[in-house]
Amino acid sequence: MNILEAAFLGAVEGLTEFLPVSSTGHLTILEKLFGYSIDDPDITAFTAIIQSGAVIATLLYFRIDIWRIITGWVRGVFRKEFRDDLDYRFGWAVILGSAPIAVVGLTFKDQIETTLRSLWFVGAALILWSGMMWFADHAATQQRGEKDVTWKDTLIIGTAQCLALIPGVSRSGATMSAGLLRDLDRVTVTRLSFFLSIPALLAATALQTVTKYDQISNGVGWVNTITATVVSFIVAYFAVAWLLKFIAKHSYTVFIVYRLILGTVVLLLVGTNTISAT
Repeated sequence: MNILEAAFLGAVEGLTEFLPVSSTGHLTILEKLFGYSIDDPDITAFTAIIQSGAVIATLLYFRIDIWRIITGWVRGVFRKEFRDDLDYRFGWAVILGSAPIAVVGLTFKDQIETTLRSLWFVGAALILWSGMMWFADHAATQQRGEKDVTWKDTLIIGTAQCLALIPGVSRSGATMSAGLLRDLDRVTVTRLSFFLSIPALLAATALQTVTKYDQISNGVGWVNTITATVVSFIVAYFAVAWLLKFIAKHSYTVFIVYRLILGTVVLLLVGTNTISAT
């Protein structure tokens, strides 16, 4: 990998991390087209680590909201009279919603880093989850807002987030769909998707950095990894702002159509042996 390829992959990560189109799916496809072995430890670690750039962008963009939630949660933990505050309850909701992906991710870590990175899975997941997104987008009443979010909502949404461990499903696509089926409005589920991404992606980054440090050093290289992460941060910051404005006025149709086209192209390329699945 050269530094230009790393920067390009970082830009794709930053652009797609919060769009319901699967950033991991896009990176896996591009890494294959660039000729990398997509299930090599350094490549899988690189793919996970550069997501931290998008997470840092989220932390910066929502810094006021995040600080308010953290302080509200801490205040409620130590003082009973604050436990009816929205921020205290929302803090617990995010914590509970983050638990399922931690358990599933650690349990099926080997399969996630090898078997599920096959382009057969990526293409199929892009297409199949598009159907769920369409159903959720049309079935949702959107009658509930952020003040109505409960721990039950985020536990269900957090469980749906586990499906994003399959490249092509999309973490944001899974969480947004689950949120819509809980009758939350699009802006609320999009913001909640951002908040739930923070512990999940930071934990994945930390795990891959610690366990795959030597593989990164001897493979992709830390200069390329850091470069991609920085570019991911820059692009993601603007993508977050754009997505919130777009979702407030539009459905997920454009993303669904894009997913169907990309998934079909991937399966055709693999099915005709134009590219290999792994």
